[in-house]
Amino acid sequence: MATTVPSSESAVKPDIRIPSLQSAKSLPASFYFAWQGVKYAFLTQRNFRIDVAIAILAIFLSCYLHISAPELVMVCLMIALVLALELLNTALEAVVDLTIGKTYHELAKIAKDCAAGGVLVSAITALVVAGILFVPRLLVLWFQR
Repeated sequence: MATTVPSSESAVKPDIRIPSLQSAKSLPASFYFAWQGVKYAFLTQRNFRIDVAIAILAIFLSCYLHISAPELVMVCLMIALVLALELLNTALEAVVDLTIGKTYHELAKIAKDCAAGGVLVSAITALVVAGILFVPRLLVLWFQR
């Protein structure tokens, strides 16, 4: 059964909109839908799962190495940036796929590549921050043995 988008006249009334176009009716519903997006990315996107595993490792290392509060904030911000961009990349890929279907379009390739590039830049930056914060402390621990 095909679902049609309502005319602009009926789209003014939120109750008439088809379910996929409706906004969340409450704050808990908004959080529920947002969590569904995170859950979808975790279950379907290998890179998101890798990022989550690295984030857990980074938090563990932060605790183990007793980094300062400002340094921990930096680690958490880098984790949030990488995960948020990974979610946006997943969303953009889904929208592009929905729009062009199984056909190839150069602009779709550019959109997907640029979104993936944003994730790459944030991940490299996160690695640099981790290197600055963790490597000196790990070297001290290594050479104290």
